[in-house]
Amino acid sequence: MSTSLIRQLRDAGYKITPPRLAVLEIIQREGEHLNPNEILAHAQAIHPQTGRATVYRTLELLTQLGIVRPIYVGDSGPTYIRAQGGHHHLVCSRCGAVIDFDQCVADGMERELEERFGFRITSHLLEFYGLCAHCQTLTSAALSE
Repeated sequence: MSTSLIRQLRDAGYKITPPRLAVLEIIQREGEHLNPNEILAHAQAIHPQTGRATVYRTLELLTQLGIVRPIYVGDSGPTYIRAQGGHHHLVCSRCGAVIDFDQCVADGMERELEERFGFRITSHLLEFYGLCAHCQTLTSAALSE
């Protein structure tokens, strides 16, 4: 468990409860693109008394503190990602598949925007929408019939 995250919560005046620690551990350990139900299930495996309301309140708190941010891809509601750094997706407009990629083409743009607007950028989200390989195959097969 990251002591810096715990310190960040304490410095903001929040108590470090076992359910909050469980949510923090899941976010840190399991990675990203977790919805509240998935976070709840994993957190209950660590601390069985963790409740749904606690997960939602903790996610709201972590969002306010800039530790996580919700993203909305598809119809399934928010999933949560770490707020720092860049995050990049290819999103299929047909099936909703989300593919993460690491190559960042926005670094140069970040510097330019910071200089141009006097804005300090701490993170970014870059999404491209289109059709995944599977949906392209289905579309090609349907057109050839």
